[in-house]
Amino acid sequence: MTNLQLITSELIRHLERLSGNAKEIHWMTAFTMKSGVQKVLPFLKAASNQGSSIKLLTGDYLYITQPEALELLLKELPEAEIRLWKSGGASFHPKAYLFRGTENQHHLIVGSSNLSKSALTSGVEWNLLAPSQADDQAFEEAEDQFLKLFYHDSTISLNPETLAEYKQNHREANRQRPFSMAWSAEEETEMMLGPGEAQEIAEGGVDYETKSASAEPLQPRPAQQMALDALEATMDEEYDRAMVVLATGLGKTYLAAFFARKFKRVLFIAHREEILRQAKQSFMHVHSEKTAGFFNAAVKETEADFVFASVYTLGSRHNMERFSPDDFDLIVVDEFHHAAAPTYERVIEYFRPKFLLGITATPDRMDNKDVYAICGGNVAISIHFLEAIERGWLSPFRYYGVYDDTDYSQITWRGTRYDEEELLAMHLREDFAQKIFEGYMEHRQTRTIVFCSSVRQATFMNDYFRRQGIRSMVLHGTTPAEERRKATARLESGELEAIFTVDLFNEGVDIPKVDTLLFIRPTESLTIYTQQIGRGLRLADGKSHCTIIDFIGNYRNADVKLTVFDETGEYGEKRGRFAEPAVPEVCEFNLDLQVINLLKEMARKRAPRKDALIAAYFDLKRELGRRPEYLDFHLLADADSKAVKQEFGSYFGMLAHARELREEELQVWETYKDWFIEVEKTGMNKSYKMVVLLYMLSRGPENWTDPITPQEAAPFFHRYLTEKEYRRRADLSDKTGRRLIEYDEKRTADLIAKMPMTKWSGSEKEGKVLFEENRFSVQLPQPSGEQTVLLHGWTAQIADYRLHEYFERKTR
Repeated sequence: MTNLQLITSELIRHLERLSGNAKEIHWMTAFTMKSGVQKVLPFLKAASNQGSSIKLLTGDYLYITQPEALELLLKELPEAEIRLWKSGGASFHPKAYLFRGTENQHHLIVGSSNLSKSALTSGVEWNLLAPSQADDQAFEEAEDQFLKLFYHDSTISLNPETLAEYKQNHREANRQRPFSMAWSAEEETEMMLGPGEAQEIAEGGVDYETKSASAEPLQPRPAQQMALDALEATMDEEYDRAMVVLATGLGKTYLAAFFARKFKRVLFIAHREEILRQAKQSFMHVHSEKTAGFFNAAVKETEADFVFASVYTLGSRHNMERFSPDDFDLIVVDEFHHAAAPTYERVIEYFRPKFLLGITATPDRMDNKDVYAICGGNVAISIHFLEAIERGWLSPFRYYGVYDDTDYSQITWRGTRYDEEELLAMHLREDFAQKIFEGYMEHRQTRTIVFCSSVRQATFMNDYFRRQGIRSMVLHGTTPAEERRKATARLESGELEAIFTVDLFNEGVDIPKVDTLLFIRPTESLTIYTQQIGRGLRLADGKSHCTIIDFIGNYRNADVKLTVFDETGEYGEKRGRFAEPAVPEVCEFNLDLQVINLLKEMARKRAPRKDALIAAYFDLKRELGRRPEYLDFHLLADADSKAVKQEFGSYFGMLAHARELREEELQVWETYKDWFIEVEKTGMNKSYKMVVLLYMLSRGPENWTDPITPQEAAPFFHRYLTEKEYRRRADLSDKTGRRLIEYDEKRTADLIAKMPMTKWSGSEKEGKVLFEENRFSVQLPQPSGEQTVLLHGWTAQIADYRLHEYFERKTR
């Protein structure tokens, strides 16, 4: 950047001028005040009306940001994307204003001004304005970093639900510590707070599988060959997208490289630079004759055979449109569970490849989006780490569940995690460190990764271990990349015995010789927990097994976390019990007696599981800004929707338990509870029952329970099952089904009468579902008024959910 300009007053004039010519407006301020919003709204609204893309990020640190400011933004800028950084008590202090202009004229302002009247006009502020031309690296890097923060796990979308929650938290915070209440439009003096811990944007490490290319042509490993065969079959069936789930350590990046032999041009997308570097190495080992380039904040190599792109850089409309939608034959999205972010969605919607491949070790919906829908509901193959261990592809483990007597019930739960300061008060104690050290010394092997809850905890524990003579160090998101690479090499060589880290070794990092994992943090995400376990399961010379030392207390998810070790069924469903995980014979599972008693008590109460489902519901409600429907919950919530009917009988039973139903809705639930549970739980070897019910519902709230004949339902039934390829494959592929592909009313009606109508009426014992004299009906008390609409709508929600879940399971 050149021609830097120092702005010491009236920043508002520059923001207004630059907004008038900007295609994209990206602002990030620690604090946002109503007075500041009032100043910028006129020209932001004008920019929005002209089609500018607006993203605004602000923070909740110390609850200084005013709810009235957020409310005004939400009301007056409906097209803008606004997110709130959930600081959890850690410092959040950025102030940056980015403008991507027309004709490749861009501007970046970085300085001291928050979004308040005084900061934008007459306050004592220093800001630097830096104009840039196309592809200016500093501007591109700034935008890349902005998007990483904007879509970080610590942010939430601003909507009516999250605004209401912020208002409540703001009120409570200011009763105890009335900072923000002192701010007014008339007299605003900026409160500048000292730097705290840096926020962690964790990056991956080095890939030790990709050291140097061999002269011998690389051949797929057995797991990779199985996956390639599955993808081949998927393409033969004319699918154009699929997901592959390979446990960590089975070489999913190399799988993608081998699969790429079928395609001319490939776009590989990931969210971390180190994953992209590793992927390029892997691809070039397999395709030494091809050209490869990066597309990120630093470089824009668009003509290579293989382009390795940062999703944050590619997600900008300006950058994405450098490519034609059909430029690539194959698109690979790594760590496909991250496909949740709106950035990924825009990229996936823009391009039209011959095939889209998602690869991941953990398909759980940690990002609150439907991964399966993005890949057309088609999971080509899924190999769980337990299966890989049984086949000898990954290292066995010995698990030690060690009792942690910390009383986590005394720590405030902040919706998605424990209050950081309260948790630290419990953990930053010598007696806690001593207990951890004793457990470590009893079970450890030679090379250990220690997973901590915060940088301060990692630093504290590292200091304690070093005083006991352990060769250890701390790595976290702000550690320079080169230092991280050196540290992992030192651990690999044995020079270091342990590395303390915070969410840094979750994905994209392979250190095969790691033989001990130590968990000293509450488990908040089963996906992350699974990723972390995978860090120790790589095979290595001289390594007989991986030791997992897991400190278990009465924290949330403690009784659920062990399901990651459960035996899995045909479709990936869990079959084990919480306190009695099923593991391969080659592994050992050891729990302290106190841990066994704790887990049995938690499993007996089962409240944590109910709490987890309800917490996931409220998280999703905040994300959507409205009450989620049943299918929304299945597709978007960070929870297993199958647990809903196990715990509550029905989705609407869960809403009743969560006190989410109005009085009229509660009456509907109590009156028709048995019917809703019947629709939830009736057996479905085929989709036919729900398809017939869907036809009945299509007649509207007033008439849907009226009797129907099989002949009436036949056209709808046939059209529904044949209009989508995945439905035909799932339910019309056997001998009987194939005869129905060409429409024949008598054959279709005979099938409906014989199967869904007869079987459902025969299995339902309460007389609600009848099939008599060739007429099928649902017998329910007659509703009135709003109850009519609710009964119809809720039944439709259950039917939609069950059909989606059924076909999703079948395609897997």
